Amino acid sequence: MMGMVCAIILSGSLKVVWGQGEVGGGNDVSGLKYDARLSEYAYPFEVETYRFESQGLPVEMSYMYLPTEVEEGDDENLKSTVVLLHGKNFNGAYWEGVARQLHEQGYGVLIPDQIGFGKSSKPAGYQYSFAGLADNTKGLMDELGIDKAVVVGHSMGGMLGTRFSLMYPEKVEKLVLVNPIGLENYLDEVEYKDVDFFLDKEMKTTPEEIYAYQKKNYYDGDWNETYEKLTRPVVGQLQGDEWESVALANARTYDMIFTQPVVEEFGKLAVPTVLILGTRDRSAPGRGWQKAESNRELGRYDRLGEEIVAGNGDIELIKLEGLGHVPQVEAPERFMPVFVEVLESGDSGGEGN
Repeated sequence: MMGMVCAIILSGSLKVVWGQGEVGGGNDVSGLKYDARLSEYAYPFEVETYRFESQGLPVEMSYMYLPTEVEEGDDENLKSTVVLLHGKNFNGAYWEGVARQLHEQGYGVLIPDQIGFGKSSKPAGYQYSFAGLADNTKGLMDELGIDKAVVVGHSMGGMLGTRFSLMYPEKVEKLVLVNPIGLENYLDEVEYKDVDFFLDKEMKTTPEEIYAYQKKNYYDGDWNETYEKLTRPVVGQLQGDEWESVALANARTYDMIFTQPVVEEFGKLAVPTVLILGTRDRSAPGRGWQKAESNRELGRYDRLGEEIVAGNGDIELIKLEGLGHVPQVEAPERFMPVFVEVLESGDSGGEGN
């Protein structure tokens, strides 16, 4: 059946097999192993390193930077730099398609891996906060001489982009949030779970659970080789020898999602802000332990945008009907024209409010 994938266990090995009609006959990932820094996993563009001290520790922040390409002095044709902030279950590499198109159109593109993610450092005792990650990102921009940029945040990156814009509005030309989490204060509706809870869950995670979660929650039951490729970094880390350090970073960053909400501060945003929401998305961290007395239906992205705009009428809302949590991957042919129009003018492009 088109779009289906099954996980087959043979002698302890995992093989991802595409359904009839999908590209390729299967991808054996049983031997896929990566270290905590993904040193053997190839990113689409040259990876550079920003070295600095944070919380008394020497850390390394990996990033990809595609500067604008115009002749010196040709300020008339100089386009903005766009900072692309990744989500929690991703690293900067999944922005490849977006970055290529933007750079071809003359934009500069900066794609950092936040501390705790991707190829960046994952210090065991690091205290993760959106404010801290925002400060790290500002430091990287300053290091590269980027005075101001369009800040784009997807999923968890939306919470980070919001905090960044609240802290450093002078660095932000425009804030664009693509299916961000954090449009609700989750702890109002779900029970608090500590870092140990999430670490235990991470240590028990299997590749099959990763596929099943993303297939159900990101792609509405569809699955193909493009989607599977995006899971390989985490599947390789999971099967590698340094998973515990990755799992600890994952657990600690879950905590900041629940304990450091941004939704109540959208009214304080002083930069042009656009919400691009795939309306099929139902992402809701903590739904599995929602409070018994809570009757709120979490993760209704078809409704959440209106709630945000009601609190700040200056925020522009663009709905991508029928798309899910990762619209830039699921349907780039629909996402990119709208996204580029937002960058150029702030108008809603072809799909309306």
